[in-house]
Order: sequence, then C-alpha cells, then structure tokens
Amino acid sequence: MTHTTRTDRRHLLQTAALAVSIVAASSAVGTAWAQAAKWPSKPIRIVVAFPPGGLTDAYARNYGEYLSTKLGVPVVIDNKPGAGAIIGIDAAAKAPADGYTFVMSTSGTFWQNRILYSKLPYNLDKDLTPVTVFPSGPLVVGIHDKIPAKNMAEFVAWAKKNPTSMGTYAPGSYPHMVADQTNRQQGTQIQSVHYKGEAAMWLDVASGQSQIAVGSFQAFNAMASRGVRAIGVTGSYRSPKLPDVPTLTEQGNTDKLVTLEGGLPLVAPAGTPEAVLKRMADEAVAWSNTDKAAKLRETFAIPNKPKNLADTRKDWEGEVPVWIKLAVDLGIKLD
Repeated sequence: MTHTTRTDRRHLLQTAALAVSIVAASSAVGTAWAQAAKWPSKPIRIVVAFPPGGLTDAYARNYGEYLSTKLGVPVVIDNKPGAGAIIGIDAAAKAPADGYTFVMSTSGTFWQNRILYSKLPYNLDKDLTPVTVFPSGPLVVGIHDKIPAKNMAEFVAWAKKNPTSMGTYAPGSYPHMVADQTNRQQGTQIQSVHYKGEAAMWLDVASGQSQIAVGSFQAFNAMASRGVRAIGVTGSYRSPKLPDVPTLTEQGNTDKLVTLEGGLPLVAPAGTPEAVLKRMADEAVAWSNTDKAAKLRETFAIPNKPKNLADTRKDWEGEVPVWIKLAVDLGIKLD
C-alpha cells in the first residue's frame, strides 16, 4: 500500500468518524427538542402547602384552571398542609425536575424558614427555584370586636393588661413575626397560636378564643360581621377594600417588617427546564389579565399582579435577603 493510499484511507476514516459524531449530536439535539416540544404530555401538579379556603388555594385553583385550558392537560391542585408548610414544600422539592410538579406557599415559608428552622428536609437555596410570585396585597390586622381598641397602639396598651393570643396561619408566618416583634419592642406577652390556614384562625378571633390575627382581606371579611374588626393593614398602602383603615406605618410603626409586602411564590424543583419555567411564568402574567383573575384580586383586595420569570428572579434576589435578616434579628426558632 502506497503512502498516498494510506493517507487517503486515514482521511476517509476521519471524515466518516466526524460524520457519525455530527449525526449523533444532531440526533441528541433533535431528541432534546422533541422532549421539550412534548411538554406537557401529562397532568401538571401544583402542591399547595395550605388547606382549601385561603388565598394560596384560591390563586392555585384559579390559575390552574386557566393553565389547563392553555396547555391542554389537567392541572391538579394537591393540598398538603401542615408543619409550617414543610410537608407541602418537601413533596415538591423531592419531585422530579421534569416540569410536572410545582408548589405554592407563603413567601415566609420559602424565604425565612431557612432561619426559623435549624434543620429542614430540603435545602431552600439549592433544591427549589422560583417561577413567579402571586401578590397578597395588604394584610388585615383584625381584633375581636369587644376589645376597646381603635388602632394598634390602643390594642398594645390593652394587651399589656390582659391575656392575649394572636392567631397565625403557620409557624414562622408573617403574623407570628409581628407578634414576636411586638413582644420584644412593646413588652407585651402575646402568645402565638398556630393554625393550618386562615379560616379557623379568624373563626377563633370572632369567637374571642384569640384576640388578634393578621391575614388576607377575603378571609378576614368572611368574619367581619361575626365579631372581627380591622384596626390596621400591613404594607405601604391602604387596602382598596378598607380605605378608611390606616396602615401600621401611618399609625407610627416604622419597623421594616410592617412595610414589606410578601406574596405567594410558585416554585419548582431546581433543574426544571428553563423553557418550562418561563412558560409557566408567562402564563401567570397572561392569566392575571383575565376577567377571572381580576375578580379574584377584587375579592381579596389585591391591586398588583404576578411578574415574568426575569423580573421575579430580580425581585427574589433583592427581597429575600431583607426577609432573612428580619428573621435573624428577631431570633425566632421553631425547632
């Protein structure tokens, strides 16, 4: 065999090998595109870390119904309440990152639980990734109607002289932190009583079993005619449904905690395809412009809307450290 023949043969083999690798790569890309194009091909599950009846559940069901019509597959709402939302979040954190499992809970359970609990069955920084945040609007501070207080300062004065408990919708939740901060700063001894959701919490305030609670307008309003009265709202603006009720900031409380507005994040297992995350966030934005979404916001007195994936990540990076610092400063431990 001549040198030229050997060279030609080697060149032919190299060319063939290159062709095989190109075909293989093209096949892999084609497979990836095919898999992406197939999503979704089965039901999507949204785990809700609270029982039916509250704002988190209402958002999930309304958005899930819209999502089902847009994507052409069933969207199943799976309520898994308990343990300060740990049960529901854990179920999603351990699910395959294939775009078929998501979880909704309150912002505090995603942001602050890493401080409030010494040990969690998942890593909030590594095992989960945000999709969007459904706004909760101003939360209502409501008290038992027979208590002679017209604002938070008067309630604090009353609480210093009387046994007092605050209902919260979960350990480590926003009202739990408000109670703890009030005790530290005002010298009260308000006991936090934790529920698995808002309905039972407000029912006990209406009956006088608890004296105060903080929660969504809709859940508060369900008991407003049965013995519960608003004395303030959280956040930086008044509730559209309670225009005559001043914010806690307007009442002279300058603490960062009462000015922040939390929300209800939709979160996915880390590693969920980027295209799926973006589509889910985009559909949340599209849903927020529907009549049903507008009605839900009107019912719960929520003026703002969820954001797309990029804006959600930007907010997440800026707000999470603030909430975490508040949890650190308060020093609450739940285990």
